[in-house]
Amino acid sequence: MVNNGRYTHIEDVLCTLHSGQWFGWTDSKNKIYENLVIHDQTKEKPTEKELTDALAKQQSDFDAQEYARNRKVEYDALNQFELISDDDANGTTSHKDAITAIKTKWPKDNSGPV
Repeated sequence: MVNNGRYTHIEDVLCTLHSGQWFGWTDSKNKIYENLVIHDQTKEKPTEKELTDALAKQQSDFDAQEYARNRKVEYDALNQFELISDDDANGTTSHKDAITAIKTKWPKDNSGPV
């Protein structure tokens, strides 16, 4: 998994199935399905298709939320309380202008950046 939370390998899926070190690899430098071993005999080895399907679904779900994450990042970057306070003290509209700019760039209809 890369730092952004998007799964990149079947190992990411395996880590979500059970807790503990229930699986491993016969070759840790070549983590392919053929090298997957199950250490905990109470756990069944998932099929390669189950793992690749789960990986593809997670990637698709993650990618579908990219727009919402980008929009949230811009809102979170604003120090809205400071802008509101400054606007009140100075008679300006910087808070409103910043919000309008984000809404223009990331409209709620999810059509993407303009």
